[in-house]
Amino acid sequence: MAKGVFIVAEQRDGAFRKISFELASTARKLADELGDEVGAIVLGSGVEGIAGELGKYGVDKVFVADDAALEPYTTDAYAAAVEKIVKENDPAILLFGATAQGKDLAARLTGKLATGLATDCTDVKIADGKMVAIRPMYAGKCFGEVVISAFPQMASLRPNVFPAVENAKAGAVTKVDAGLGAVAMKTKVVEVQKDTSGKIDLTEANVIVSGGRGMGGPEGYSILEELANILGATVGASRAAVDSGWRPQTDQVGQTGKVVSPNLYVACGISGAIQHLAGMSSSKYIVAVNKDPEAPIFAKADYGIVDDLFKLVPELAKECKKLLG
Repeated sequence: MAKGVFIVAEQRDGAFRKISFELASTARKLADELGDEVGAIVLGSGVEGIAGELGKYGVDKVFVADDAALEPYTTDAYAAAVEKIVKENDPAILLFGATAQGKDLAARLTGKLATGLATDCTDVKIADGKMVAIRPMYAGKCFGEVVISAFPQMASLRPNVFPAVENAKAGAVTKVDAGLGAVAMKTKVVEVQKDTSGKIDLTEANVIVSGGRGMGGPEGYSILEELANILGATVGASRAAVDSGWRPQTDQVGQTGKVVSPNLYVACGISGAIQHLAGMSSSKYIVAVNKDPEAPIFAKADYGIVDDLFKLVPELAKECKKLLG
């Protein structure tokens, strides 16, 4: 009988990503309601030493597949390893991060495990002994409640939505065989090109300052970069700005870009097309700056400023610098 709440943790360069702790805390909450244990699957090369960290966030058991073939990430290797561990332990619930890696891996495992998957969830709960996953639908116009009848019940959780809460448990580490010897690897990583800017990934940022078509060109983003540096923020962009070549695609926020949920989202010169709103409407606080009082972004904003952003943003940066020292 399927039992236990499992997560697939994410690590990069030997350190857990923030989403791993969010997954662990959420799994702990669900497991407490079910009276179950929390298990975590950690994959990579040379990762056995960090596995125990998940115990701080409520994980009872950590299953580590430490294999050179698991670094860097490939869908074939990770899917085969997770499938093996899941079939050996039969969890009732399996959670992933709704990240680039998590979305890719979860989709492949849905087929391998012959189960269902609720994607990009903003909440999960237990009802009648089963997981109910809440996810936005139709570009965020409504929310659906998804119950999966097969096991494991799988869901990917949107980063920065679920709190990472310390709740110390055993975090007992068990090393397992990834079983990759018989797996036919169809892909291999030829080269890894890393972002050397040092900025926080948009999906993990607590503060984002974004610019749209109203920035007028790539040079306009210099004032956003200044404000972002003061706030410790990451700079984002709308699709219109990315399509115009003003910012790289990695900066794009929206339905066809990155879905973000920061504590603060500052939208400058962004009209608020539904595709953009779908990518940032779950932000805790939204501040919009636009000279058009009828811009749709104001309907979603907690604070709206109708003004010329090129006059206002530098003044805002000055005041923030005073307040933050």
